[in-house]
Amino acid sequence: MAVTTPAKLDAHALRADFAYLEELVNGSPIAYLDSASSTQKPKQVLDAMREFYEHSYANIHRGVYRLAERATEGYEGARSKVAAFINAPSTREVIFTRNATEAINLVAYGWGLDNLGPGDVVIVSELEHHANLVPWQYIASRTGASVRAIPIDDLGELNLDVLDAIAREGNVKVVGVGLVSNTLGTINPVERIAAFAHAQGAILVVDAAQAAPHRAVDVQALGCDFLAFSSHKLCGPGGAGALWGKAELLEAMSPFNLGGSMIRSVALDKTTFNELPYKFEAGTQAIAEAYGFGVAIDYISEIGLPAIEAHEHELTAYALDKLAELDFIKVFGPPVERRAGIISFDVAGVHPHDVAQILDWEGIAVRAGHHCTQPLMTRLGVAATTRASFYLYSLPEEVDRLVAGLLKVKKSLG
Repeated sequence: MAVTTPAKLDAHALRADFAYLEELVNGSPIAYLDSASSTQKPKQVLDAMREFYEHSYANIHRGVYRLAERATEGYEGARSKVAAFINAPSTREVIFTRNATEAINLVAYGWGLDNLGPGDVVIVSELEHHANLVPWQYIASRTGASVRAIPIDDLGELNLDVLDAIAREGNVKVVGVGLVSNTLGTINPVERIAAFAHAQGAILVVDAAQAAPHRAVDVQALGCDFLAFSSHKLCGPGGAGALWGKAELLEAMSPFNLGGSMIRSVALDKTTFNELPYKFEAGTQAIAEAYGFGVAIDYISEIGLPAIEAHEHELTAYALDKLAELDFIKVFGPPVERRAGIISFDVAGVHPHDVAQILDWEGIAVRAGHHCTQPLMTRLGVAATTRASFYLYSLPEEVDRLVAGLLKVKKSLG
């Protein structure tokens, strides 16, 4: 069988699609190294959303006039694009939400409140973003269930050997895990975790917010029961996200929000709920944002997720090599072959906020803080880290500028 390599993307050419990257800071071009937090938006998405607002905007699923029909077609067309993007068996299984956080909360409330109780166990991991931890803590506190965490080793990878011991502590009902760590870039073995979860009779909830923009995600191959991701991390607008869930689970769940659109009939003494996916989409949705979500999927799909992943892998390998030459830098996380395009590090003797401030003076945007992963910070023995993250518009010379900036940090504060 012939082995094909993905077409190499041209990051320099792609940068022309992103207006912000043309700005200068103190005479230097922007080095935006915080795409793990949120990505920049290409003109193709912005132009399409403006066109939609000007010529296709009305409330959806209600009006029979042409404009309303165009708006509905745009909204439902985006749902079809999301379904295809993650290889969902049916568009009925795709729920539009505001973001991945709301998507996970939908599962926690809609499934968790009705299915968890005393003696039940929810398993998360030490790597989890607060969005896939705090909702489960809260629902567990309301239902009498308990929460247990899969620990990580010193490389920031999950120690799955503890799963059997955790399973002996109670009835495992939920396993919640991120496909890619937003702080360390660790790529988790979700397929193995899915097999464990289903052997316990549990559901697997996957946070794919940090994975879907950078690598192919196939819900059927992963074996998960629910998967959440956001538009704003894959070149789309804020205020739009998606939850995929197996139809049989969604149909059995209680609705999360109630009001217009999610109903089939209402009387003063009884309400019946709508069919999927509308049962979980109460009120007027972020219609143009959902449409823009679909356009963003078109944009990155045309570039190609394999090409994006390969580009980020090269940048990450280059950055890890360069940072290894700096003896005052401690890098956290696994080796490059098991890591996405995210690098968290500590500068000896300098708080991450000070590191980020000095880098900003050089036109380099990085993230400093706990990255919504405070339990992970505790495990690493730090209060915060500095994080650089890459995307399709990132360049090797930006890595060089990061290294030069860190040398200035050491000179100024180290």
